[in-house]
Amino acid sequence: MSDMVNIEVVYALPKEQILLKKSVPKGATVAEAIQASGVLAKHPEIDLAANKLGIFGKLTKADAVVRDKDRIEIYRPLIADPKEVRRKRAEEGKVMKKGGSDA
Repeated sequence: MSDMVNIEVVYALPKEQILLKKSVPKGATVAEAIQASGVLAKHPEIDLAANKLGIFGKLTKADAVVRDKDRIEIYRPLIADPKEVRRKRAEEGKVMKKGGSDA
């Protein structure tokens, strides 16, 4: 049995998506896997203490142990508050006529 696990590290920017495949030692943490991937050197704006992290869309902690074939995701902070965007959209919807189409 191998002492390594295969993982992917993903980070998405508005105009660029990065997917890095890496093998890390069994027992490695999410933070160790991210550091081993090299993504921090290419994107110094990533702060493991501030950015939220996930594995397959579920939030996780930097000290969680990775498993074989995990996809580690590094999330960026939100640009707009989703509640505020929905509120503005609802206000604009009141101005438009009901139904929304001529069909």
